Amino acid sequence: MTDYPKKVVVTGMGLVSPIGLNLEDYWKNLLNGKSGVAPITKFDTTDFKTKFAAELKEFDPEDYMDRREARYMDPFCHYAVAAADMAIKDAGLEEEKLDLNRIGVIVGSGIGGMCIFENQVEVMLKHGPRRITPFFVPIMIIDIASGHISMRHNFKGPNFATVSACATASHAIGTAVDNIRLGRADVMVCGGSEAPITKMGIGGFNAMRAISTRNDEPEKASRPFDKDRDGFIVGEGSGILILEAEEHAKTRGARIYAEITGVGFTADAYHITAPAPGGEGAVRAMKMALDETGISPEEVDYINAHGTSTLLNDKNETEAIKTLFGEHAYKLKVSSTKSMIGHLLGAAGGVESIATIMSVVENKIHPTINYDTPDPDCDLDYVPNKAIKHTTNHALCNTFGFGGHNASLLFSKYQ
Repeated sequence: MTDYPKKVVVTGMGLVSPIGLNLEDYWKNLLNGKSGVAPITKFDTTDFKTKFAAELKEFDPEDYMDRREARYMDPFCHYAVAAADMAIKDAGLEEEKLDLNRIGVIVGSGIGGMCIFENQVEVMLKHGPRRITPFFVPIMIIDIASGHISMRHNFKGPNFATVSACATASHAIGTAVDNIRLGRADVMVCGGSEAPITKMGIGGFNAMRAISTRNDEPEKASRPFDKDRDGFIVGEGSGILILEAEEHAKTRGARIYAEITGVGFTADAYHITAPAPGGEGAVRAMKMALDETGISPEEVDYINAHGTSTLLNDKNETEAIKTLFGEHAYKLKVSSTKSMIGHLLGAAGGVESIATIMSVVENKIHPTINYDTPDPDCDLDYVPNKAIKHTTNHALCNTFGFGGHNASLLFSKYQ
């Protein structure tokens, strides 16, 4: 039986986001407080209550694959493949020098191929079922992103997808940690991808009154923890991490960004969309991540919050932090990446883990922008509007999904 590795480390990161199509631009724009929210360009929004979102700017799949490959992928898969390629390159993984049977891929999505689904429904209604493309199902299914990444790089280790709404990517990352610790793989490519800015995506979230309708000021619409928040903003993109057993990374001379020291998964068992009162499930997820490694609440320096800009989530997450951390909650720095990139749903845990890791690496914390009017129910230090320097040895990344799925990941400076 393979020995249980003591440490799992992060050796590569890649992403495509509404404020940067690579790690360098993304982190720079986060620190500068740049908003990626703007009017929707993908379809005519005349009849929609919400007319804006956080789209990818200037993304071209043919920058990462040939035209024929791109034709047989949904945009959520384009994003995943692009982010994975960048993460693999960033980690310096030389496939000819590695045991490819020991490299796995877990990349999830909350919704998957919504673009191809909408397109092919229109084809069927207009031309009949015989005109549906035979590639419809393999383009649409959520696990196909992991499949394409593994085929592209010949990775033959554990390969599957996670699906847990907004907690998807964090569940993929935490499950990848388990696969390394259990000896099933030496290296895992993990994260999430989402392309939900479609007519049905925006219309569906409008119908449930979950997203902002601040059409006159879209760049100011995502305002986590602010008293005047009125819903989240739909975003798109992908965030991918390369995780390795410490000894494997050291043996090949890899650069190590940080260690992933704790993973916490819980369920609210409460409601299909609303969080449990007081963030009870979130409390247990954060505590589980800390307990796994023996780090005390007082040692945590920063929390990259789920921070959706919805009334219930922000209030309940604040309560959860205060419940677990007590007086230390007021010494913590808390910020929301979603204030700038919107909510990437199943990709959120990937892109936000990357922001958290960069805080650990550089001792800088990006702001929560659009924080103008304090809410008495949200009374922590949300790093309002301007990035700060702050020693960050241990940082939590929270993601909570519809259905009561909670995931909390703890990243620490590598010793």
